[in-house]
Amino acid sequence: MIVCGLKGVGLRTVEQLHLAGVPVVVVDDDQDLSLARVVQDWGVPHISRSAHRGDGLLDAGLESADAVVCAKADELETLETALRVREQRPDIRIAVQMANPLVGHALESVSGPGSVLDSATLAAPSFVEACVRRRAHNLDLGGTRFAVVSMEVDRSDGGEADTFRHRFGSLVPVAIIPGDGGAIAPCPGRDHPVVPGDRVAVLGTVDELEEAGIDSRTATGEIPRSIGIGARLGRRAGTIIRASNNALMLVVAGLLGLILVSAVTLRFIYQGPDGHTHLSFLESLYFTVETVATVGFGDFSFARQGAGIQVFGIALIVVGVTLVSTAFALFTNILVSRRIEQSLGRGQVPGMAGHVVVIGLGSIGINVVEGLVAEGRHVVVVERDERNRYLSRARALNVPVIVADATQSQTHTMANLTEASAVAVLTSADLTNIETGLAVRESLGDRWDDVPVVLRVFDRNLARMMEHNFGFRHARSTSELAAPWFVGAALGLDVLGTFYVEQQPFLVGRVSVARGGGLEGLAMQDLSARTRVIALSRAADDGKLEHPPRRGTRFAAGDQAYLLGPYEELLRVLRRDQKRVGQDV
Repeated sequence: MIVCGLKGVGLRTVEQLHLAGVPVVVVDDDQDLSLARVVQDWGVPHISRSAHRGDGLLDAGLESADAVVCAKADELETLETALRVREQRPDIRIAVQMANPLVGHALESVSGPGSVLDSATLAAPSFVEACVRRRAHNLDLGGTRFAVVSMEVDRSDGGEADTFRHRFGSLVPVAIIPGDGGAIAPCPGRDHPVVPGDRVAVLGTVDELEEAGIDSRTATGEIPRSIGIGARLGRRAGTIIRASNNALMLVVAGLLGLILVSAVTLRFIYQGPDGHTHLSFLESLYFTVETVATVGFGDFSFARQGAGIQVFGIALIVVGVTLVSTAFALFTNILVSRRIEQSLGRGQVPGMAGHVVVIGLGSIGINVVEGLVAEGRHVVVVERDERNRYLSRARALNVPVIVADATQSQTHTMANLTEASAVAVLTSADLTNIETGLAVRESLGDRWDDVPVVLRVFDRNLARMMEHNFGFRHARSTSELAAPWFVGAALGLDVLGTFYVEQQPFLVGRVSVARGGGLEGLAMQDLSARTRVIALSRAADDGKLEHPPRRGTRFAAGDQAYLLGPYEELLRVLRRDQKRVGQDV
């Protein structure tokens, strides 16, 4: 296999091919010494020459390669590399990373169906699942609906210690997470012990789960809600007051003071037509307001009053008109400014609660936003770059966009983050994501344990350290989620999905058992202990789905096997079927 490009999904693809025992050569002329050192430590040959110009491909042995993965950071170079590979080797398999859907669709007509992939589109569902606190991952295998459901083991009359088999019967154990903080056990046996407080992920058909009393619905957590009309009006009024400058507050205070002083003065000094009667306080207040507003109706007048009252009337009109005009001008300026800020993405969302705050509107961010909107969730986006290419796409979904620095507490106030149901930090820089995540933790305060904060982190070890030291429970790697799809496309295998259980990524794949391949005649019990065969579609039985296969069940040529497990283990199994055929050839 030849992998062109190491940044992002390229490095994870090389890693997974290497772990699966597939010979791989890297072609990358980007002078990133840290990435080059990583592949060098794996013992993977690295050719530091250009792939899109063709010389690096020739040095990597394109003429004898089985497949090429094009994953350069520059999509123009990726496109040129893919076209050059197809031109020189029309028969070779290609897997291409391309975020632009229009270019990708056009390229697929040249490189072949299923060869063009977008890591953001592939990884986004996992981020969405974490945001909506989905505890079930749905699978459609051979027309049968399956689900992987996570739950906590509760106390029962059977005692403290128990086994998975006794608790969950024929359901398939996908993972067991010890409640005492121990390491996750992926794909354990049914006799694995479980105790109250452990978390388990079980797999079965929807009917099997329902028979076991397990809810297979896809999501739990807060339902999106809007604040009531009274609270919303109060918040909007509070927002306007906070947005008001000191000048407006002083003008309004002066105007109110003027009206009060004038009403009291006229109450005791103004004389009626008979020269003896005085106005009531309500009448004097009414006279003051109509005078200040310059809308006198002729019912009251300063014309027949003494000189002192007339001078007072002149001062009242001049000062009142000045204050009213100034107040209206300042208030109009605030309203117009708020409208402009909202149009530019600098407004606030005071009337929203139970929403999801998405920070970072790159290719992964916009895919997550679209996924959340499809789930019926209210979304608020925070993006630093006001020229971001995806802003119009987000606004077309009626999603509020705030253009601001998400590491600042005032930005969190603008996004009403303290009442959010989830936060997704999805910028393209790990350091920015970490800084933002820590700032979000401070803003959430006591709600930190209740609100899922999904953190995009490229490095797997860094993600684990963030979880251990800072309490982040949902660190995800876009590249780690998407890489199996590229590996599958390169190997000619069918990857059906990737998902997380806690911090462990799992892969679901389908393999057609080749005649003379490494899986033909192999029994289920002879597979890796960390791999689960979910079901078999039997070629000898017109594709009838056999679920669950028994330990002694054997693969037969032409069968389609649906497998689940950690991607390193599953890729070895998927590769195993091809290995003997390749050796025979």
